[in-house]
Amino acid sequence: MLQSKLFSKTNKNKSADVESVSHDLLTRGGFVDQLMAGVYSFLPLGFRVLKNIENIVRKNMEEAGGQEILMPVLQPKENWLKTGRWETMDVLFRIKGSGDKEYALGPTHEEVVSPLAKKVIFSYKDLPLSVFQIQTKFRDELRAKSGILRTREFLMKDMYSFHTTQEDQEKYYQKIIKVYFNIFKELGIKNKTYLTLSNGGTFSKYSHEFQMVTDAGEDIIYICNKCKTAINKEIKAETPVCPNCSSDSFEEKKAVEVGNIFHLGTKFSLPFDLKFKDKDGLEKPVIMGCYGLGISRALGAVVEVNNDERGIVWPREIAPFVVHLISIGEGKAKATAEKLYQELQKENIQVLYDDRQDKSAGEKFAEADLIGIPYRVVVSEKTLAKNSVELKERSKGTVKLVKIKQLAKAIK
Repeated sequence: MLQSKLFSKTNKNKSADVESVSHDLLTRGGFVDQLMAGVYSFLPLGFRVLKNIENIVRKNMEEAGGQEILMPVLQPKENWLKTGRWETMDVLFRIKGSGDKEYALGPTHEEVVSPLAKKVIFSYKDLPLSVFQIQTKFRDELRAKSGILRTREFLMKDMYSFHTTQEDQEKYYQKIIKVYFNIFKELGIKNKTYLTLSNGGTFSKYSHEFQMVTDAGEDIIYICNKCKTAINKEIKAETPVCPNCSSDSFEEKKAVEVGNIFHLGTKFSLPFDLKFKDKDGLEKPVIMGCYGLGISRALGAVVEVNNDERGIVWPREIAPFVVHLISIGEGKAKATAEKLYQELQKENIQVLYDDRQDKSAGEKFAEADLIGIPYRVVVSEKTLAKNSVELKERSKGTVKLVKIKQLAKAIK
């Protein structure tokens, strides 16, 4: 990608009205653009990061046995009446169509996946089964804030599992906890993310949230000083000691929820008569589980914990590009940079090439730090005198000269 053609512009001045570090850096870095409160466009840089996060999540869901589908955002009122959530869900967008038709804009998809599964599941031989999607969700948040950490329109991965018994669902539930932490490790936020106990509702004592500690978070969690299990604020009063290790020593932290998992039991299978025949031919309700992970929120969360005073520091796995190539000066430096741009791409190394002639070296370096691509490569007459380029790793800040022929190897 040529930076001179990039469909975005950076801004060196910090915004006065932003509520989080990620909101500030993603806006100034040209990753997102706010259309209105809680609604954002993802520009080329931000969209590339979003797709990289998607791919990490998709890979892990498939390895966990999930099959990817795509369900409608527009959902019939009738399904929401069946589950009793048409009137009770306060964040539900309800819209009127032609005639007397009313619809919901999906904040979640239990009302769609349950009747869908009814067309596939008939026997115990069809179970267990899990399906997932990466889809846009809509929630009528009373107060959208902190940039893409709390929005009214967002991208989310939701997976639903179907089982013959509660024991089988519990086994899968525990498996997904490990899978989620593997995802957070790949995203570079595992060390800040805690498995957090929350109210389990009808079918279990606890469900679980995955809370990432950040000052921009709206949630309060209490982290056990002994085993690092966390408890959310809503259940802390009835849980004076850690259910995992019985310690009564906790540290209070602000956090943002990046994922959650629930035991659904038969809450959504019974309203749609979702049943299976067991080995004896008896009909039984299907047991369900739900596993959510915010894709667009995860992008903001990553920035909250991967930044410094100069800008974003992207983990390589999700960075929009691996290399930010910068040419300083005209003549041989420009020609060498253009040749390197082609060669690195042939090596399957993704490159953003700052080919602009109207920016000073200082301006280019400042923008590179703000955007936060893992490697900065500078080509100048000075480096070419030693048949080298300047290589700087964004996360370390150290600069070294690398021979041009060794550059691809050094980056890989």
